[in-house]
Amino acid sequence: MKDEELFEKLSYTRKNVYDVISKKEKSEMLDLCDEYREFLDMGKTERECVDLAVKMAKKAGFKPLDDFKTLKAGDKVYRINRGKNIFMAIIGTEDIENGLNICGAHIDSPRLDLKQNPLYEQDGMALFKTHYYGGIKKYQWTALPLSMHGVIFTKTGEKVVINIGEKPDDPVFCITDLLPHLAQSQMTKKMSEGVAGENLNILIGGMPTGKDVKERIKFGILKLLNEKYGICEPDFLNAEIEIVPAFAARDVGLDRSFVGAYGQDDRVCAFTTLKGIIDTKKPKKTAVAILVDKEEIGSFGNTGMKSAFFEMSVAELIEKIKGSCDMTVYNRVMSNSACLSSDVNAAVDPTYESVYEKNNSAYAGCGMCIVKYTGARGKSSSSDANAEFMYKVEKIMDDNNVVWQSGELGKVDEGGGGTIAQYVANLNMDVVDCGVPVLSMHAPFEVTAKTDVYMAYRAYKAFYKDR
Repeated sequence: MKDEELFEKLSYTRKNVYDVISKKEKSEMLDLCDEYREFLDMGKTERECVDLAVKMAKKAGFKPLDDFKTLKAGDKVYRINRGKNIFMAIIGTEDIENGLNICGAHIDSPRLDLKQNPLYEQDGMALFKTHYYGGIKKYQWTALPLSMHGVIFTKTGEKVVINIGEKPDDPVFCITDLLPHLAQSQMTKKMSEGVAGENLNILIGGMPTGKDVKERIKFGILKLLNEKYGICEPDFLNAEIEIVPAFAARDVGLDRSFVGAYGQDDRVCAFTTLKGIIDTKKPKKTAVAILVDKEEIGSFGNTGMKSAFFEMSVAELIEKIKGSCDMTVYNRVMSNSACLSSDVNAAVDPTYESVYEKNNSAYAGCGMCIVKYTGARGKSSSSDANAEFMYKVEKIMDDNNVVWQSGELGKVDEGGGGTIAQYVANLNMDVVDCGVPVLSMHAPFEVTAKTDVYMAYRAYKAFYKDR
């Protein structure tokens, strides 16, 4: 063997997915990404993602877990938690005490939430006050068309679903920005201070209504909301209304090699996880998918990964398979289980190369990314996968022709971030982060390579089949 060939064999080299996939695989990739764009357009909130997941699950033969008194190999089940989580499982042919194969993703994304008392009138306009959710660059949210999604309960107990701004004939909303002619002071500030959180106010109207009303524009908005939805201002105190970009997912690039859309962190991994378990046939180990909320704010609350929903669902699986679930059996199942924390990583951006350590970063178009550890700076808040599990995952990918790469989240001292992996690891199971590289992460318009979306789907499907 020539030295050049030996060097290539011994070295770690990334592959561009287009160089290794067949014409048939490329066609499968394009079909998958067409479906993915539709998923993004219809699932801009956690509740909407869960609704879509239920439709996909039912179509594939999954049934509510509560419908089963006992479970056997091949049964497909799902369970919903408060409309914001979904747990799905296919019962395997092996004893469940041998462990589960789990893929877990989050379906919340950075956004703006309406405050509890949001509506006010000022200077001839009606506006909504917001509270931003997750890590955003606040200036990116100004001067964009925005839509309004969520639920609100009227005083009579009626649940009203809000979705305004997505249809072609819908009105949209926006946060106005300061014109450059008057922005001399603003533009001398740090980027993080150029737009204050309290100034992320949504323009929602300007038409006066009524004669003997002090705030005629506010009255006009309240009247419209009451006539169309039966809503009164006090109803906003219970509401969950999210403000998100109003534009649709699009192909990016003359060659259409990328997908651009809001919310790809982490709905790109949620979608591919869903497709992976739906397309899994007769797994040996019980296959589980869990889509959770609140990851962007620390996974707290009864719909985050720190809640007991996942553990309670696993305990019920055990009980319905084995007839009972004592602590010893439960602990054995958890200890023998393994999880891919299906979350995105940062793709190297050629415009901002200085923040990446390029030998240890992910590249768009080079496949699904395995991230041994996350965290900030000195691996703070990290789950660091052990060598034994890393080898197993890498071998599964290689054996199933999944193009993958290794990556970190930028240079050591530049920042970093965490995922649900750390909370899964606390259950005493093996876990590693495994997902899609993203450009412009946390921006209103994020970008992923179609090849990487396709390889993530293949990775999760292979993991369900082969561990």
